[in-house]
Amino acid sequence: MAQDTGPVDLLPPEPETVASEELPDFTQSTPMSAQQPSVAETFGDIQMESGEVVQQLPVYVREWTVGQARELLAFIPRTEAEGLVPADYRSADLEAAIAGGEGDALNAVASEIFVWLVEDLRDGRTPMESRRQWFVVDPDADRLPTHRLLEAATETGRIAATLEALNPTSPDYARLRDELAVTTDPAKRKLIRANMDRWRWLARDLGKRYLLSNVPEYQLRLTVNDKIIKNYRVVVGKPGRTATPQLAEMVEAVIFNPTWTVPQSIVKGEGLGARVLNNPGWARANGYKATKGANGWVTVVQQPGPGNSLGLMKLDMPNPHAIFFHDTPAKALFARDNRALSHGCIRVQGARELAMTMAMLGNASSREDLPAIQQEVSEITASRKYTRYPMEKQWPAYITYFTYGVDVNGELRQFDDIYGRDAPVLAALDAPRQRERARKTSEEVVEIIDDLQTS
Repeated sequence: MAQDTGPVDLLPPEPETVASEELPDFTQSTPMSAQQPSVAETFGDIQMESGEVVQQLPVYVREWTVGQARELLAFIPRTEAEGLVPADYRSADLEAAIAGGEGDALNAVASEIFVWLVEDLRDGRTPMESRRQWFVVDPDADRLPTHRLLEAATETGRIAATLEALNPTSPDYARLRDELAVTTDPAKRKLIRANMDRWRWLARDLGKRYLLSNVPEYQLRLTVNDKIIKNYRVVVGKPGRTATPQLAEMVEAVIFNPTWTVPQSIVKGEGLGARVLNNPGWARANGYKATKGANGWVTVVQQPGPGNSLGLMKLDMPNPHAIFFHDTPAKALFARDNRALSHGCIRVQGARELAMTMAMLGNASSREDLPAIQQEVSEITASRKYTRYPMEKQWPAYITYFTYGVDVNGELRQFDDIYGRDAPVLAALDAPRQRERARKTSEEVVEIIDDLQTS
């Protein structure tokens, strides 16, 4: 477990540039941006005689040599080590096409099998309808377009290397793969495979610095260069409608001394508005201010302070679900083993330290900048005034759901499936491979009403 270091010590030295996994040469001829490419960058364009520019559609069939097709055939059994199903990839059809020699039949079969392998290795085999409350949009299909991978692989002849390079770069994924190789128990193998696939639902490379919360573990990790610099116990959403959804967002700022605008489901539905208006003494003691409009609409805002339901800080990471990491005055809940207790947002133990750390890591250019930032943040916190402290260097934050994986102590173990999200994934592993899979979920976005304190 990470040592209990102070926030000043958490700014790591600038890392040396080391490739976590060498990509094949196709990246040189087809550079992939960290941002989503434009249509022209993805598809290219062609110039008509009239001068009109017409979008050029991607090509998913390329010419294959017999040697390249044999390399593809030899690769198919290796997918079992990645938790996939070799039977999905039509080895018999490819063998028959190879026997027929080079030509249209070989090109069509080999290209289609290669495309299927790219989709499953890069994006995951599980269809979106089996990924419950998974609102992460994997950017890899934009960064590594299928047709470009196919083109580059057949032009360079690096068939297996191109496919191997699509695996997630996280050491946690590698640990799962190693565990799968030595596990014989069928149920455990299936669970490992399901969680290996969950890694493919995320970006292949999560970045050098990020926050990651694995909801069933009840932990938040501050990670730099694949090492946990600090971990925090967290409280997550209760099972049911307020279960915490899975997201990948950017932390844009730290909000110190936040206010909390109480949702109408509580103001009206639970009678808080009437209580605040009718009991001014109780309202003042709990920091609530209510305003009543001409139409009778009551708005209740809880003012900054140690009794605020969001505590003394929250991380600003705008998203349609209104999910964020925040402090809480209900500290006793962190002592529980089962911490699925909130209205959906993630409450963080040691949130003030996290806030200070993110403010410094998000704005310091060197260690010399740290004391000034620390002093400024300390004054803001003491002021009890709402303050949004922007981060020049924004951090990605991943809210994930792994039921088997590496815990914050570096040990492989199983976590409780607190939301019952394993069953559809496990069923999808047994079902035939689904073609034409959606990239985005069709599930309703549930706006979380966090976070009235509960015990």
